[in-house]
Amino acid sequence: MATPSSVFTELVATTWRNHAKDVKDNVSRNNALYNRITSKGQVRTEDGGLTIAQPLDYNANGTYQRYSGYDVLNIQQSDVITAAEYQWRQIALNVVASGLELRTNSGSNAIVKLAKARIKNAMRTFKNNFSYDMYADGTLPNQIGGLQALVADAGSGTIGGIDSSAWTFWQNAVQSAAAPLQGGGAIVVSAATIETSIMLPLWLNQVRGDDKPDLIVASNDWFSFFEAAQVSLKRYTNDSTGEAGFTSLKYKTADVIFDGGSGIPNAHMYFLNTDYLELVAHKDANLSVQDDMKPYNQDAVVIPVLWMGNLSCSNRRLQGVAKA
Repeated sequence: MATPSSVFTELVATTWRNHAKDVKDNVSRNNALYNRITSKGQVRTEDGGLTIAQPLDYNANGTYQRYSGYDVLNIQQSDVITAAEYQWRQIALNVVASGLELRTNSGSNAIVKLAKARIKNAMRTFKNNFSYDMYADGTLPNQIGGLQALVADAGSGTIGGIDSSAWTFWQNAVQSAAAPLQGGGAIVVSAATIETSIMLPLWLNQVRGDDKPDLIVASNDWFSFFEAAQVSLKRYTNDSTGEAGFTSLKYKTADVIFDGGSGIPNAHMYFLNTDYLELVAHKDANLSVQDDMKPYNQDAVVIPVLWMGNLSCSNRRLQGVAKA
């Protein structure tokens, strides 16, 4: 295909492909949730399918039985597995340059600078918007379902095709300062109350054997309350978390991370068991560079970069939200 500058398109395509990991790392360094999911390996690629299927272990095996001697054993089949289905969602970025830009920057150094500037801009754009989407409720057209959907303020909703009002195992936990799950009157959230009155009851509610929250992401205001409560003893996370660039403390076995500016709503803390969260992407659209194109009615070059996938959850019961 004839283009105003084949040098530009080759630079963009090869540079993006060579630095695809850098793009994802750039998102990771600016989004605590994305960082934890990817660092734990909770990412998978699929090669197709009408939807993203997420198997769910939703029921206990009903054959557990105490017996003696010749008692008849229960060998009845237990229905314990179902699946949630998440829709594919698509994201496109386009690295674009007009013929005028390419010809006036036709020197080899100038072309390199132009290509690098366009790529850097695309990386920043993806980081900022995807960070927002990771916390969103998925109501915008073609938006992935973020935490405000998977770990909803109401605890309910139809997620992955399962109506949680009919199947209560599919509801997430909710700790509300206005109506605390432990009972009693409304709580005025402050440094004096956030740990014992907000966090501890939700933590105890979320522990199930070896399963417990491993990540607590907090908005600016509530992280400030929590840090103020730790004045006498700040328990910082390990080096690997610190190197990711997040301001973080510990609450019991969970990292407590400030994630303001990423899309998390004010007056919120998400208590997450990230073993049950997974980011799924299509193998052919995982920040994948497409062939360059030249619009038939414009003097320009367009290079699409595509992502297709969704954020999935396989156990909502073990996710919790604390809110005002």
